[in-house]
Amino acid sequence: EFDLFPAELMGSIVIYKTPDAAVIGQGLASTIDLRTVQPLDFGKRTVAVSYKKSRLGVKQRDGLPEGDGDRYTLSYIDQFANRTIGVAAGFTRYEEMGGGQAKFNSWGTGTMQYNGADVKTPGGFGYDTEVGSHNRDGAFASLQWRPNRNFKSTVDLFYSAGETGLKKTGFEGGVAFNGGGKYELPHGLGSATVAGGVATSGTISNWKGVVRNHYEGNEDDLKTIGWNNELKIGEWTTAADLTWSKATKLGSRYETTAGIAGRAQDTLSYSNFDGGNVTQVKYTPGSDYSDRNIARLTDVMGWSGGETSPQAGYLAQPYVEDQVKAVRLTAKKAVEWGPITGTTYGFNHTSRDKSRTGDEGRLLIKGGSGPYAAVAVPGSEVAQAGASGFNVVSWDPRGSLGSIYELANKVDADIYNKYWDVAERINTAYFMGDLDGELFGLNYRGNVGLQAVHTRQTGGGYVIDKARCVGNTAETCPAQRVSDGDSYWDVLPSLNVSFDLGNDQALRFGAAKVVSRANLDDLRAGQNFGLATQGVSILTGSGGNPQLKPFRAKQLDLSYEKYFGNKGYISAAVFYKKLDTYILRAPRAFNYAPYITPTTPLPTTGPFAGSTQGLFTQPTNGDGGNIKGYELAVNVPFSMVSQYLDGFGVMVNHSDTRSGIELPEIGFANVNGDSVTIPLPGLSRKVSNLRLYYEKNGFQIAAAARKRSSFLGQVSDFQDNQQLTFIKGDTIVDLQVSYEVQSGWLKGVSLFAQAQNWNNA
Repeated sequence: EFDLFPAELMGSIVIYKTPDAAVIGQGLASTIDLRTVQPLDFGKRTVAVSYKKSRLGVKQRDGLPEGDGDRYTLSYIDQFANRTIGVAAGFTRYEEMGGGQAKFNSWGTGTMQYNGADVKTPGGFGYDTEVGSHNRDGAFASLQWRPNRNFKSTVDLFYSAGETGLKKTGFEGGVAFNGGGKYELPHGLGSATVAGGVATSGTISNWKGVVRNHYEGNEDDLKTIGWNNELKIGEWTTAADLTWSKATKLGSRYETTAGIAGRAQDTLSYSNFDGGNVTQVKYTPGSDYSDRNIARLTDVMGWSGGETSPQAGYLAQPYVEDQVKAVRLTAKKAVEWGPITGTTYGFNHTSRDKSRTGDEGRLLIKGGSGPYAAVAVPGSEVAQAGASGFNVVSWDPRGSLGSIYELANKVDADIYNKYWDVAERINTAYFMGDLDGELFGLNYRGNVGLQAVHTRQTGGGYVIDKARCVGNTAETCPAQRVSDGDSYWDVLPSLNVSFDLGNDQALRFGAAKVVSRANLDDLRAGQNFGLATQGVSILTGSGGNPQLKPFRAKQLDLSYEKYFGNKGYISAAVFYKKLDTYILRAPRAFNYAPYITPTTPLPTTGPFAGSTQGLFTQPTNGDGGNIKGYELAVNVPFSMVSQYLDGFGVMVNHSDTRSGIELPEIGFANVNGDSVTIPLPGLSRKVSNLRLYYEKNGFQIAAAARKRSSFLGQVSDFQDNQQLTFIKGDTIVDLQVSYEVQSGWLKGVSLFAQAQNWNNA
């Protein structure tokens, strides 16, 4: 997250669209290198202070609240001891509370009996108001010592701690459908108005409504220490870089319910239903659910089994710990080897360990007696439930464990599948030669090199046979600890050449073999499996893949650039990436024989009757696929047209990226042939940016728009598992105006105003 770093402490940001051999940890599309300031590179003491105030969710609809935010930054850079010692320090803090967003979940339509006939009614509803929050503190310090021209030592410290959350306040209930619990009686329909077989209005009896106050968020902590030393020995320039980093993240997914306790029932009236307009129906509960004497924290519906297993809420607290240690050694020397004018030799070792544990289970009312225990909702806040038009009790459940609730820990097949640990050891040796010469009468410069990368990875986890998992405790759901791994080599050549075409024109060519590593979560071991009886009877399961390999691709890049002095440029580029391997979560054929026990049920009918063969869904490496496209960019200051337009200009860029990977037929019900091609997840086909600006005399005024087309994305489901889904494209317009004082005692002070998502997309 780039906003962890105060912008004032960024010395430069380098984006490698094509990698060279000295780039460690390459990306498939690009690699972004954030470089913090070097205090001895500054000519004098520098201090920067800024404050930003934000309004979020401006012009909210449906009467929902706006949000606000504050951001503070302080940066200090100085030099001492005749410029042999340099220091830099910075601090940033921001607190943001987003505006309310209305969400609606329809249960579709259903039928009910009224006066002896079936009539059509709404199925049910769920209204939510969602409010996001984001708080963070970040601090950076750098100490630099350069006693002479041949030696420099730098220590960097970075710390960041923050919390990101999403608070949901909502209300739900069934109409034709019951809520699925043990405490709600069969619904009855009365006082209905019927037209054409549709009950356009009516009153539901034996009804229960549920007030939901959910919170999903993470508290994270990041510490990083880096120590870099550079030493010149004769013709050699050497460097040693040591890094240690540790991050922790504690998640919280509180789901709390409030309503009428026990088996007491309520009524619900509805109107304005025409048989299909489920989003426009008006609902009116019989009770006031903003009254804390009515809506109390309790097990409203008996969702976890009723009286024998009360559940007044649910809590999952996943804990992730991630530690990285790295050492890098480099040596550079100028040479005269034909077109090679300089050489770089290097070695990098990275050791990374990541694990996920945590508690999860039912929330019980602390000190409560019996399954119908209930307590008042703390505080006095009420909030509108989405676009329902009525208020419900509202509260923040964080911190309620131990005071209001106690946790009944739960483990089952799905929860065990979330407990894992991964270790990764990567050794990289590389050589790079700097190029400078002439070819076909054209001067060129660039680099050529080679990386040899050895990876050793291990993943741990648990195997669970669902047939033996008959409860939600460690005793009633036994699990077997497993681990697996792999080791492999990657050899990655690279070439980057820039030809000087004269007249401020350049032609760039890049060719490389690249890898992009999987998320460590995907390398976990462990699985759960059971007998699927819907459709074909077959064993199915899911888990991680400790033998997963990275994305591997061979890529070609070609670009033409024309510069107009220091005023503007145009560029055009084409690229092609042949995917040797890619990563996708997909089912594959799997033999469960090593994990079958005498109690494991096997298919009794169909093509897999009696077979231990089944389907296993996990991150896998696919073969084949490609990414290809083109990019166009123009930056035209209007002063090139007329001096009267000095300061005005336009920047435009557009990319068209086509990608395709093949899915196997097995495991996908909607694949009718041998295979089907889908786009690579996360990539929009078309992305365009437009920026109109005026920059002169301290003023900067700009309007910018970014448009991206729909794409196949990845989201987390309610069980914190990653799923693929299509995400609709959008166009977002941003505005900014700023002025920096040019003279006097306020010189260097600037004021700015921004409007983001001005078009409310």
